[in-house]
Amino acid sequence: MGLLTLGTPLSWDEAKQHAEHVRAHGIEQFLNIWNKCKTRRSDALLFGDEVEYLLAHFDYEGDDEETNTAKVNGNGVAHHRPTRVRLSTTAHELVAKLAHEEEVATQSGLVADGHWVPEYGRFMAEATPARPFGSTLNDLLEVEKSMKKRRRQAEEVCAPHEALLTLTVFPRLGCPDSFYPSGQLPAADTSASRSIFIPDSAINPHARFPTLTANIRTRRGEKVAINLPIFRDKNTPSPFLEPAPPSLLSSTTLPQVPVPADGKATIPGLLPDCAKPDHVYLDAMAFGMGNCCLQITFQACSVEEARRLYDALIPVAPILTALSAASPIFRGYLVDVDCRWNTISGSVDDRTREERGLEPLRTSTYRIPKSRYDSVSLYLSGGPNYSGGCGFPRLDMVTPRHSPEGTPQRPRSVAEMEDPCGCGDSTSSEKSVDMDYFDDKYNDIPVPINQKVYERLRENDIDHHLAQHISHLFIRDPLVVYKELLDQDDSQSSDHFENIQSTNWQTLRFKPPPPNNPNIGWRVEFRPLELQMTDFENAAFSVFVVLLVRAVLGFGLNFYMPLSKVDENLQTAQKRDAAKSGRFWFRRNICANQDLLEDLLPAPFHSLANGGGVPPPGYITHPNNTDPDQHTLMTINDIMNGNTTLGFPGLIPIVRAYLQGQPHVDRSVRDSLERYVDFIAAKSRGDLVTTASFLRKVATEHPDYKGDSVISEQIAADLCNLVRKIGEGDPEVLEMAKNCCGV
Repeated sequence: MGLLTLGTPLSWDEAKQHAEHVRAHGIEQFLNIWNKCKTRRSDALLFGDEVEYLLAHFDYEGDDEETNTAKVNGNGVAHHRPTRVRLSTTAHELVAKLAHEEEVATQSGLVADGHWVPEYGRFMAEATPARPFGSTLNDLLEVEKSMKKRRRQAEEVCAPHEALLTLTVFPRLGCPDSFYPSGQLPAADTSASRSIFIPDSAINPHARFPTLTANIRTRRGEKVAINLPIFRDKNTPSPFLEPAPPSLLSSTTLPQVPVPADGKATIPGLLPDCAKPDHVYLDAMAFGMGNCCLQITFQACSVEEARRLYDALIPVAPILTALSAASPIFRGYLVDVDCRWNTISGSVDDRTREERGLEPLRTSTYRIPKSRYDSVSLYLSGGPNYSGGCGFPRLDMVTPRHSPEGTPQRPRSVAEMEDPCGCGDSTSSEKSVDMDYFDDKYNDIPVPINQKVYERLRENDIDHHLAQHISHLFIRDPLVVYKELLDQDDSQSSDHFENIQSTNWQTLRFKPPPPNNPNIGWRVEFRPLELQMTDFENAAFSVFVVLLVRAVLGFGLNFYMPLSKVDENLQTAQKRDAAKSGRFWFRRNICANQDLLEDLLPAPFHSLANGGGVPPPGYITHPNNTDPDQHTLMTINDIMNGNTTLGFPGLIPIVRAYLQGQPHVDRSVRDSLERYVDFIAAKSRGDLVTTASFLRKVATEHPDYKGDSVISEQIAADLCNLVRKIGEGDPEVLEMAKNCCGV
């Protein structure tokens, strides 16, 4: 969650006076990195995952909260069914213990089980592997092992009654008494967020986080306002008008209309400009940044390869958002969405009313179409060949160049050709696959840029597309500025650049190397995945994305389509049951080297790798049936598993073809990786339901559920206990959840 720097953060009124200073020096810092690293090449395709956890406190009948002890039965065993579950606001203490363990291990010359850092919520923790995973297919098998180690490591230092949950959204976040210890109340008139639901004590105590919260609200000129449509069940009131909480009724500063004469005050009734009828109203950054996710970061061979990977994964992001959907419950209610993305986007939306287009521009500089947390607005293109040899993808990044005995191996195909540096600078007579597919027409949405920044970058010979990308990020103001760090050595620091870069939270992030770490190269961060309940599932999504990246490079795949369609897809992805019933735009002609794919794909897909032609009935294609750039509305199953009638090979068969095209990989390794691919394939077919569908079904079938969309304390307790047992690998509950988790 950005830079955790020690210092004195400035209030918004103070920080905005230094915004231009931060932007100007941030660009100089980027230019210094660029000039130092633009020719960097031959880095290995290392990667790592980030898993965020919730720390939950379980209450059992007869517990004594003051002594934190549980009532036990005659055998001295605590009751297994909790009566209540709350978020424990002690996660920062847990992270401190785990960080100390890592420090001790490092000093002893050992590799720790994981690297732990705090997150926005005081009830959250984030873990990554202690060091990146390697670049061989064998290394992919370490992902799940590492996730299990990290979970066990944290569980060993959890306090009594506490447990880590791999759950995207805590079902009663923001409900009364949803935090442990008790007594943490919202202060709508004085807190950083001014929330009527979330107390400041739920925010990580590091000064960055409450300052970020307050400065987003202050810059915006009002509280954030998120409205999620209620899931309408048989007994859901119509209209759904939620009663006003005491914190709203007692507020003296929040704009509200008078309480009705009958005394039945509702949130939409008192806050008509913020809260909508038939919606669940959320009013704080914690409702978004207090959610958990799974992210994957790749190191590329060169800046060119990083740009191509960035572009290639942009259209994939909404597809995997829908497939990983895990967020059907917010603030104690079932909602009619399955994903968190728009919630988190709204929770950090610092745009003024002028920037949002609600008022004419007077004091603001730009109309800004999107929140800081949103979909990607610009493809980067591969760009000029700055690195002098990495203009094409590497085509053999996983098979060893030589056998263990040192005997050179003969390339079997283009996908295995000799490439000594691992970056596509081959001296072989065979040509590598050209991935220069970009066209400006794909960047078809309005994008404001900082013209001053753009010109400075172009003066330093940075190409138009990269300069446009950076200057678009730099329309934003820095949100957290530390007094002690205003003046920096721009040749040694990237803090001002990262101040802007790290608070542009998009589905993907293009990451330059840090200025003083020669071991880290150009990277791409894949950010849209929702968190799954088990380490196997999270590993499966991680491994699949890595394999897809390698297939993109190995086969020269082309996923380009207009960004307006990608944006449309991201909205579709969040709808209820989108993975099963949604239709998504995707490019049909995804492989330029048809012969290569026909050589490896199963027989039904032969001669179909390029798509094209008239789509079958029921499929809509744009712009027309003869355009080689045509993109078609497809189901998740079509896109992932392929559709022979449509002439689309599918991402999963291509990944399988890639795996089968690696002859130097042990069969047992390939079979183990196929297990993860099989899981993704089953999810895509609908044989396995999404986590969101599973949680919704468990909630609505609970004996206490009244068909009114309400998730009571007991329902939430049982649901979280189930997620806990699933995550811990309890065989009995795993069998019950097999139609979702696949294990």
